[in-house]
Amino acid sequence: MRTVLVTGLGGAGRTTVAAATALAAAREGRRVLLLTADRGSVPEALLGLPDGAREAAEGLPWTPPTEVAPGLWAARIAAGEHFRAELAALQERGREALDMLGATPLESEELTELPGADAFALLRALRLAYEARLPAPREPEAPAQGGPAAALWDLLVVDLPPMPEALGVLALPERLRRYLRRLLPAERQAARALRPLLAQLAGVPAPTQRLYEIAARWEQELAAVQRVIESAATTVRLVVEPGPLALRSLRAARAGLALHGCRVDAVIANRLLPTGSADPWLAALSGRQQDALKEMSEEWTSGTPVDAPVRELPHLGAAPFDAGPVAAVEALGALARALAGPGRTDAGSASAPSAGSHDERPDLPAEDPWAVEDRLAEEGVLVWTLPLPGADREGLGLVRRGDELILTVGAFHRVLPLPSALRRCTVSGAGLRDGALRVRFAPDPALWPKR
Repeated sequence: MRTVLVTGLGGAGRTTVAAATALAAAREGRRVLLLTADRGSVPEALLGLPDGAREAAEGLPWTPPTEVAPGLWAARIAAGEHFRAELAALQERGREALDMLGATPLESEELTELPGADAFALLRALRLAYEARLPAPREPEAPAQGGPAAALWDLLVVDLPPMPEALGVLALPERLRRYLRRLLPAERQAARALRPLLAQLAGVPAPTQRLYEIAARWEQELAAVQRVIESAATTVRLVVEPGPLALRSLRAARAGLALHGCRVDAVIANRLLPTGSADPWLAALSGRQQDALKEMSEEWTSGTPVDAPVRELPHLGAAPFDAGPVAAVEALGALARALAGPGRTDAGSASAPSAGSHDERPDLPAEDPWAVEDRLAEEGVLVWTLPLPGADREGLGLVRRGDELILTVGAFHRVLPLPSALRRCTVSGAGLRDGALRVRFAPDPALWPKR
C-alpha cells in the first residue's frame, strides 16, 4: 500500500491538496482512504466530514469513513476520543499501582485531552490503517458499517499538520523508543525473579511486571509505526504558496525531513496566479510567484542528492469549499486533473506509483544514501555520508557520544546510533558539500582488530 503524507506551510492549502491527491488516485481506479488531522472547518466544508465531536469508530482513532466520491473515503482523526480510550485503558492496566498509592481513577466523562494528544492519535491511525490492510479482492466485498474495511484500500493519503509540527510527529516514534530503552532497558527485566526478595529487604513494593508489560507494548507499537514512516512505500508531499518566505521554509523543511530519513516525492506549488495580466497589481504578484517558482524548481531538481518534481496548481479564484461539499468535489476534480497530468506515472503523479523498483520511484536514489564507504586502503578512514539537502554550515551541529552521533540541523535534532564498524572508530573530521554531510572515522587502535 502506498502512503502519501501531505504537509507544508500553514495556510498553503494542505487539506485541499491532500483531498485532490486522493481524488485523483480514486479516479485512476484505486481504492483510497484520506485521513485528515485538521481540526478546523475545512474538512467539513470540503468533504462533508463531521466536526470531530462525533465519536470515533469502534476500536479506531478516527471517525467513521465517509464516501466522498467513487473509490474515495475520508475520515477525520478523533484525537479526543483516542486520548480518553487510551487513558482509561492505562488506568485499568495500572489499577494495582493506583490502589497501592490510594489514588482515585478518573472517570471517562471527566477526561479532557492534553496537549500532544493529536500526535499520538495520528500515529496510531497511521499504523492501524497500514497494518490492517490485507490482500484486496478484485471485487470489493460489502463494506462494514461506517465504511470499507482497511483491506480494500490501495492508497492512504494523510493530511498532516503544518511543518515543522508534522516533522515532530514523524520523529516521535524513534525518540520515544530511545527514551524507553534508556529508562527501562530490556536487560533489567532479567532481575524480575529477585523483585519479591528485594521488596522484602527494602520494605517497599518493587516495580511490578505490569510496568515492563506496558513498556513492551509501547515499544511494539512505536516500532510498528516507525516502520511505516521509514518504509519505501511512504513519501512526503510538501505544499507551499510560492514566495520568499516559502523558499526559506522549504529549505528548512527539506533539511529536517532528510535528517529523519523522510523522502519527498513532490513539491506542490499551490494557488499560482495567471501570468500576463493587464492589471499591474496582479501582474506584480504573479511575477513574484514565478520568480520564487523558478528558484524552487532549480533547487529541487538539481539532482543533489535526490530530485523531487515541482508540480503547479492554479489559483481557483475562490476556496473550493465556498459553495458546499458537492461543488467542492467538482472544484477538487480540476485540481486532481492538474496533479495527475496527461499520462503521468512518476512520483509527481497525484496517486504516485506502487512501491517497488527504483525505476518506479525516481524520488529514491539507486543506492543506500546512508551507507558507510570503506576508504581504509586509500586514506585510512571510513566515511559515513548523511544526505542533508537544504542544510547550511551555520546551523549544523555534530557531537559524538558513546555509540551515538548527535546531529543538529537548524531547529531539528536527531540522535543516530552508529553502525557497528564505526563504534570502534574515532571521529577525525566532517564536511558539508553538495547537500551531504560526510563524517570521517579513523579506526581506534585499541578497539580495531589487528591484522
